[in-house]
Amino acid sequence: MTHGHQERAPALTEAQVHQFIQDGFVRVDRAFPRELADECRALLWRDTGCNPDEPATWTQPVVRLGEYGHEPFRKAANTPVLHAAFEQLVGAGRWLPRASLGSFPVRFPSPVDPGDTGWHVDASFPGEDAGNFFSWRVNVASRGRALLMLFLFSDVGEKDAPTRIRIGSHLDVARLLEPEGDAGLSFMEMAGKLDVTAERSVALATGEAGTVYLCHPFLVHAAQPHHGMRPRFMAQPPLFMREPFPLHLEEGNPSPVERAIRQGLRREGGG
Repeated sequence: MTHGHQERAPALTEAQVHQFIQDGFVRVDRAFPRELADECRALLWRDTGCNPDEPATWTQPVVRLGEYGHEPFRKAANTPVLHAAFEQLVGAGRWLPRASLGSFPVRFPSPVDPGDTGWHVDASFPGEDAGNFFSWRVNVASRGRALLMLFLFSDVGEKDAPTRIRIGSHLDVARLLEPEGDAGLSFMEMAGKLDVTAERSVALATGEAGTVYLCHPFLVHAAQPHHGMRPRFMAQPPLFMREPFPLHLEEGNPSPVERAIRQGLRREGGG
């Protein structure tokens, strides 16, 4: 990111920043060009082992593809609009640019239950067994993660397995995590406590290719089966941060991510 971009207009309006704090997410349209999405999708199709023009080859409800650091993926993750939004939500210089786009759960139209549609919060630092994702942990300082991000590389309508989001659930999760201190909760322990968010309204992460949802790291979300016609291509990488959020500092100018956590803990506001 060049110094020339430092002076650019903010990517998000005040209303969008407020929505991020209250709802736990904000949708950024045209966060990266459709042409990049098309280029990336061609690479992903090749690795699925499926033929885009032959639905008979789409035999699995979900195909998981690994880390993608090719140039078009790096470009999609590092547009000026996204960098400006990261600065607004996380704080200047407090996040690390993405060198890749993590894993892609590619969802295909299928009557078969994909088996991975439970409500959850993404864990962000390793537990006792770093190789076992279910033992990874999340704590009230959101150690290791500044944002959860959903990058749409195909057009996603309501039937195309859009990620389900419980609006405002990040505030509940902050309260769940506070008594657990630095150790926090494991992925599975947290999943077992999320009934407290069950009354929250649900939003669907729909949009055109090039849309990115910037989500609070505590946001409760879930996959769903694909009932549409065309496979859904989405990446869900974390934005890493340079240091944990200093949640207990009373002074300073807290970022929107911190303000949301403080609001969940009722430390924000006029008393």
